[in-house]
Amino acid sequence: MAEVLLEHNDSVAVITINDPDRRNALTVDLSQELADKVAEAEREANALIITGAPPAFCAGADLTQLGNSKDEGLRLIYKGFLAVANATIPTIAAVNGAAVGAGLNLALAADLRVAGPKARFDARFLQLGIHPGGGMTWMLQKITSRQTATAMTLFGQILDADEAVAKGLAYAKAEDPLAVAKELAKAAAEAPAALVRTIKATMRTTDAMHDHAEAVETELLPQVASIDTPEFAARLAAMKARISGR
Repeated sequence: MAEVLLEHNDSVAVITINDPDRRNALTVDLSQELADKVAEAEREANALIITGAPPAFCAGADLTQLGNSKDEGLRLIYKGFLAVANATIPTIAAVNGAAVGAGLNLALAADLRVAGPKARFDARFLQLGIHPGGGMTWMLQKITSRQTATAMTLFGQILDADEAVAKGLAYAKAEDPLAVAKELAKAAAEAPAALVRTIKATMRTTDAMHDHAEAVETELLPQVASIDTPEFAARLAAMKARISGR
């Protein structure tokens, strides 16, 4: 049965698209379920990992539904990966296999990507005779470069794990991308929940800035607020105790 699974591991949520027979292709129902699970994860976790049931990460949108879709139908298919893109907590895509079309969008929607040895990043829209959607051209150019995005989108180039890391599309290659993603997520999981969300929100704001001074001012108020929290006081006291005990 096609479903989206959610498990929690010490403030790290892991969402798995579980429809391996159809290579985790996104239907409208699965996309809605994915959006719902992201919202649930945001309420309970400090970090979120997205992956797919082997052998694929996500083979894209269900072509039978895509062929009949107009504006609203397409937006329903986008809903799941846009929930990941708009998440208030840090997100990691553990790309264990092919990420194709809307599946590439899902990988791009995460804050960073860990690629397994079988990972393939494939835009595929041109080959299907369909225009890219869901903001793929923007995400791909922002994460990689105009040249890499052009090669993938207009010249049909597919990146494997090594190429994805070299081009900046993936943060790292790993034999077990889910295990590495969980290890990466630990720092956020162990941090104060409000601080994690505030830092992510600030990074979104400063990402669009071109002036260092503006970024300094943007960070100042939340930094002052964080200094006044009990969490900072406790961590500072613990650090002082460790230093004095050496």
